[in-house]
Amino acid sequence: MYSAIARNKRNTVIIVLLFLVIIGALGWLAAAIYQNVGIVILTVVVALGYATFQYFFASAQAVAVSGGVRIEKADNPRLWRVVENIAISQGMPMPAVYIVSDPAPNAFATGRDPDHAVVAATTGLLDLMDDAELEGVMAHEMSHVRNYDIRVSMIVFGLVVAVGFIADLLVRMAFFGRGRDNSNPIVMVFGLVAMLVAPLVAAIVQAAVSRQREYLADASGALITRHPDALASALEKLGAYGRPMQRQNSSMAHLWIADPLRPGLMSRLFATHPPLPDRIERLQKIGSTF
Repeated sequence: MYSAIARNKRNTVIIVLLFLVIIGALGWLAAAIYQNVGIVILTVVVALGYATFQYFFASAQAVAVSGGVRIEKADNPRLWRVVENIAISQGMPMPAVYIVSDPAPNAFATGRDPDHAVVAATTGLLDLMDDAELEGVMAHEMSHVRNYDIRVSMIVFGLVVAVGFIADLLVRMAFFGRGRDNSNPIVMVFGLVAMLVAPLVAAIVQAAVSRQREYLADASGALITRHPDALASALEKLGAYGRPMQRQNSSMAHLWIADPLRPGLMSRLFATHPPLPDRIERLQKIGSTF
């Protein structure tokens, strides 16, 4: 189990480094074309500033978009006790608990740190899961908070924005540049490549980071409960009874324990979640080591 956690953390670092290589390559190209490195620095600073803003307000946005309603212990003692027990066992502050009225079984967590955490479960999840499975799901979600996954997500989000800005810069140079650069076919080619390829690669890398954090949360959640088979059983139910959320929103799809969107032709490539069978298989391997 500990090796699985270490492997997933290592994979995330490698993917983020790949992202930085993409940023560096695009930045070098833009600086070479404009002969002004200040433009690239300004672009990256603006992108990271936007990501920082999202970092502090992502929780409120997620709750508003999902339609979650905050509860206290008396409103749903079962869910409250599960979350409270996990928080006590891990030495974490009690997060704000929300219920989303939706028959689709799902759950999410967000928060920039354990002191500002939010966990939510749908009514469909509460109806479908037994107590052990619900504990496994909530342990998975609270692992996202403990592992600071929202921080990683926001850093990657800022890099995605930076890639988009720099690619747009190159496209504008290719089509609307002045003087000799406007007639240079090499500039045109690089601008088109940046426009088409860089944002696509950025989206793929962003999805890869999200998938690695899901594997990490599965392993960490199993470590919390010492019952990986319960989470594996919960994921099997999500696969068998899952359905798209009534209030779908791609901007927070990565927060849910299972993909809340309708699958499309490119869903496998850009999916924010690993395939459920892969996650179940990993948990079963972890369980065999107990």
